[in-house]
Amino acid sequence: MTSPLLAWLASFLVLAGALVSLLGAIGVVRLPDSYSRMHAASKTGLLGATLILAGVAAASNAEVALEVLLGVLVLLASAPLAAHVLSRAAYRAGIKPQCGSLGDALQQDRDKD
Repeated sequence: MTSPLLAWLASFLVLAGALVSLLGAIGVVRLPDSYSRMHAASKTGLLGATLILAGVAAASNAEVALEVLLGVLVLLASAPLAAHVLSRAAYRAGIKPQCGSLGDALQQDRDKD
């Protein structure tokens, strides 16, 4: 049985995770190119899932909390790598980013070679 404080903490964490995930979904709809959308989806998806899993850990017993910790570690290891691999594959497939004032650093590196 969890204490009322842990129940409130778990509820807050799950709600915060859902709101962060909602902001990521809005970013996917509103941002201009695939790279910006991928950035919004990967960063907010990771943070939202981590917050939700932390809420699950706070609301459950120690055995489930250990499983949640392992799930968070897998997310922390795989989500940034997956976003990087997808963005590199998109760039190599010819999908160009909308560049601001800083330009396209990958194209500048290719031009040097």
